[in-house]
Order: sequence, then C-alpha cells, then structure tokens
Amino acid sequence: MTISSFRLALTLVASLAITSAAFAAPPAKTGKTDKGNVLTDAKGMSLYTFDKDMDGKSACNGPCATNWPALKAEASDAAGDGYTVITRDDGSRQWAHKGKPLYTFARDQKPGDVTGDGFLNGAWHLAMP
Repeated sequence: MTISSFRLALTLVASLAITSAAFAAPPAKTGKTDKGNVLTDAKGMSLYTFDKDMDGKSACNGPCATNWPALKAEASDAAGDGYTVITRDDGSRQWAHKGKPLYTFARDQKPGDVTGDGFLNGAWHLAMP
C-alpha cells in the first residue's frame, strides 16, 4: 500500500466514523400514553423529569435513584438533537433532554404506564417530546 493509498483509506475510515456518530439514534423514543405522546426508553417505558434538578445536574441520588432509575448513557454516547449527557454524583452518566435529566419510574410495569406523573406533590413530570 502506498502512502497516498493509506491516507485515502484513513480519511475514509475517519469520515465513516464521524458520519455514524452524527447519525446515532437518539437515546429516547416517542410513545403513546393515556396522557398523550411522551419520551420513552428503548423498552417503551415512560421517561420523567424532576423539578429539583437544576442546571443539568441530577438531584435524585441514593434511595431516590432506586425508585427513579436514571436513563443511563454509555461512555461512548455523544450529545445531539436536544440530548446531552450529564455526570451523576456517583460518576455514572445520564441522558438529559433540553437540559433536564431523564428517569424511568420503578412502579411503572409496562410500556404506556405513567404512574409517576405528578408524584411527590407534582415534582415529577412526564418528559414530553
């Protein structure tokens, strides 16, 4: 392989990597519930936001995180299309939508359940697309 062939191959590989990152699927989907369309995780479970979260930081840790599991982001995940990745207090990564960290609710049993909406005197809300 000549140097120019090697450079061309390297350029193609880099271009494909950038293109695939740019078109990565968003971390949430849209699902239908009795309360309208909401953001869901890959399994179709409703996603929620928490009023006590501020400036892209989760306030739901410890026992709260047991009831409200974070929508986890992997180290290789990249922000885009209104989604960002935040770092939680325990060092794990979590998806946020429009600056609001996203969670599921442990009491939701099946796709379409929205039992967490309005929980804790209205502090928890369905995440809307």
